[in-house]
Amino acid sequence: MTQIIAYLTFDGNCAEAMNFYKDCTGGELMISHVEDTPVEGACGQAAPGAVMHAHLSKGSLQLMASDMMMGGELIRGNAVALSLNCSSEEEIRSYFDKLSAGGTDIHPLKLEFWGALFGMFTDKFGLRWLLNFDKN
Repeated sequence: MTQIIAYLTFDGNCAEAMNFYKDCTGGELMISHVEDTPVEGACGQAAPGAVMHAHLSKGSLQLMASDMMMGGELIRGNAVALSLNCSSEEEIRSYFDKLSAGGTDIHPLKLEFWGALFGMFTDKFGLRWLLNFDKN
């Protein structure tokens, strides 16, 4: 099955962010640090403890991330959001409460005209999330 997986780039706090997301989702997390890879010497700009690659998975939920910005500068923006389609009202409420902790609410969870429970926030790492549970 072909799928699109969100890949996030952080500025030195990838491990912290991915552990936070792991705690929120209950998924399994794999983290590879630059110093543990054969390309360590080629990554002169990498800070000690920088994450080369992280992968969080729980069933079909997949999230990948790194501290490495290859050939460019990290610029935070609001052009990308993570959309999480939930399978129950209990799940969406749990994810919303956990993931939005320390962040900024944009749209509280509420039943919308399209028949779904929907909410939106920016988490404490500056990433925008859209959570949806289709009640139909």
